[in-house]
Amino acid sequence: MNKNNSHSWYALETDQVLTMLGSDSADGLDSGEAVKRLEKFGPNALPEPPKKSVIARFFKHFNDVLIYVLLVAALITLVMGQYVDTAVILIVAIINACIGFIQENKAEKALSEIKNLLSLKAQVIRNGERREINAEEVVPGDIVLLAPGDKVPADLRLLRADNLSIDESTLTGEAVPSDKLTSVLEENTALGDRENMAFSSTTVSAGTGAGVVIGTGLHTEIGKISRMMSEVKPITTPLLRQTARFGKGISIGIVGFAVLIYAFAYFFRPYDHTELLLAVISLAVGAIPEGLPAILSIILAIGVQNMARRKAIVRNLPSVETLGSVSVICSDKTGTLTKNEMTVTTVVTRDKRFEVTGSGYSPEGEIRFEGRRAELRNEPELCELISCLYLCNDASVVQNEEGRWEMRGDPTEGALITLYNKADFEKTDEVRLHTIPFDSEYKYMATLIRGEEENINMIKGAPDALIGMADFELSKDGVRPIDKDYWNSEVKRLAENGQRIIGAACEPMGNASAISHEDIYEGIVFLGLAGIIDPPRPEVINAVQECREAGIRVKMITGDHADTARSIGYELGIGDGRRALTGSELEAMSDAEFEQ
Repeated sequence: MNKNNSHSWYALETDQVLTMLGSDSADGLDSGEAVKRLEKFGPNALPEPPKKSVIARFFKHFNDVLIYVLLVAALITLVMGQYVDTAVILIVAIINACIGFIQENKAEKALSEIKNLLSLKAQVIRNGERREINAEEVVPGDIVLLAPGDKVPADLRLLRADNLSIDESTLTGEAVPSDKLTSVLEENTALGDRENMAFSSTTVSAGTGAGVVIGTGLHTEIGKISRMMSEVKPITTPLLRQTARFGKGISIGIVGFAVLIYAFAYFFRPYDHTELLLAVISLAVGAIPEGLPAILSIILAIGVQNMARRKAIVRNLPSVETLGSVSVICSDKTGTLTKNEMTVTTVVTRDKRFEVTGSGYSPEGEIRFEGRRAELRNEPELCELISCLYLCNDASVVQNEEGRWEMRGDPTEGALITLYNKADFEKTDEVRLHTIPFDSEYKYMATLIRGEEENINMIKGAPDALIGMADFELSKDGVRPIDKDYWNSEVKRLAENGQRIIGAACEPMGNASAISHEDIYEGIVFLGLAGIIDPPRPEVINAVQECREAGIRVKMITGDHADTARSIGYELGIGDGRRALTGSELEAMSDAEFEQ
C-alpha cells in the first residue's frame, strides 16, 4: 500500500487495486487488520489547525506598533503620577483589543458551522458483514457501500456502480452529478473525468455502488486542497503595513523631537533638570495618537458589520480593508456566479426553436418563439416533447413553507419538471405502467405510459444515443423518417453555447404492460431536444461590470469543461468567449508562464 496515494488508481483494473490494497470485494477487511491500518494511517479526518487559547487570542490584539507606543506612554504617565491619563490610555488599548477579539470569535463560530464536509457515518464490509462505523474509522482497503443521500467518506476506486451518479460540486464545481462506471480509464485523466472514482466530501445523488478505499484524511483529493491551504504563507494587509510604518515613523519622530527639545532647553534655557525632563515627557505623551488604534478598530468593525448584513463572513478585522486594495477577484462558478439550479433555456423541435424564460426551479417564466409567447395549443409537437420529458422523470419540484421552490432528485430532471410547469397547455394525469431507470451503459431512461388507444413508451436520455436508435421524427407534417444530420447539427449548436442537452423520443407499444431494453429498438420516434444550463445569478453581470469599471479583473474558476466555461464566462462578461485555461494546461506551465 502507498500511504501517499500516488497511484493512478483509476487506470488500474479493480482486481489489481484490491490486490495492492490487500482487500477482498466480498469480505472486506477483518477487524484486526482494520485496527492496524487505523494506527498506521491515522483517523480519516482533516487535521484541525492548532487552536490558540482564549488568553493568547485576546493578547494577540496588542501586537501592534501603535499599541506598544501607547503602553510605553501609559508607563511613563504612571511614573509621572498622571494616573487619569494612564487609565485613559490603557482603556483605549483594552477597548481596541476587545473589539477585535469579539469580532474574530463571531467569525470563528460562523466558520465552524460550515466546516461539515466529511461524512459522519459509513457503511462498510468487514469480516464479510455489513457494518455502520464512524467515518473517522475508515481505512485504506475498506469496502464502502454507497446509497442515495450518502456522503462519500473517503476516496474510492469503484467496484460496482448501479446507475450511480455523484454530486461532485464541492470538489470540482460541476453542478451536474457525475455518472459513474467501473471500467479502466486512461492515464492522466482529469479529476472531473475520473468516472470510476468517488471522492471524499461528495454526495451520492442516485443509484447504488461500492468501492474500495484508496485514500483517507489528508491523502484524499479534498485533503490535498486542505494541505495546500495550510501551506499558504500568511501576508499582512496593506492597512496593517501602513499602520506599522506610521507607528514606527511617529515613534522615531516623537523620540527624536523630544531629544531635540530637551537638548535645546538644557543648553540654551535656564530650566531645572527634573522639571525639564517632566515637561519633555509630557510633550511626547501628548504627541502620541492614542485614539488612532481605537478609531481604526471601530471603523473596521463597522465595515465588518456591513459585510455581515450582506451575508459575508470576515474572519479578521483588518481583512475588510483589503477589499479596497483588490485588483483581481478569482471566483468559483457553481453556486457563486451561478444559481446552482439547472434551468431549461432552449427547446428544439423538428421545425422550430423555442426560448424559455425564467431561471431556477420556480415555474415563473414562459416559452417563447421569435420573441413572442408561444401558443402551445397550436404547437402539438412541442407539447408532446415537454410531456415526454415530464413523464419520463423521477424528480419532483415542490414549494416549501417559506414559498421557495425546492427540487428533490436529479437537478437535470428537476429542470424538466419546471419546464412542464411553465407550459400552459392542458395537462392530464397519466398512469405509469413500468419504468426502466437511467442506465449509463444505455444512456437513457424509459417509462411505459397507459394510452387511450395503445400504451406509449416515453424515452429521454443522451441525444446521441436516442438519435442513433430512432428511425422516425415528429414534425408539423406528422411522423416521417428522421433527418439525423439536422439533429446532430442542433446538438452541436447547443453544446457550443455551453448547454447540457437532453433528447426525447417515444415508441408505440400496443397493449404491452412492461418494457425492457430489448423492446426499445423498433419504431422509435425522435421528438426533440432540451438545452439546460446552470443560469447566472441576475446580480452577477452588473457586479462583474462594476468590478471592471473599478479596475478589478475577474477570473472564473470552475470544474466545468472548457467549452461550458467559455460560454458561461462570456455571458457573465468574464473573458471573450474564446480563451480558457484547463487544469492540465496550467500544470504544464513554468512559473514564469504561470505568472504571465
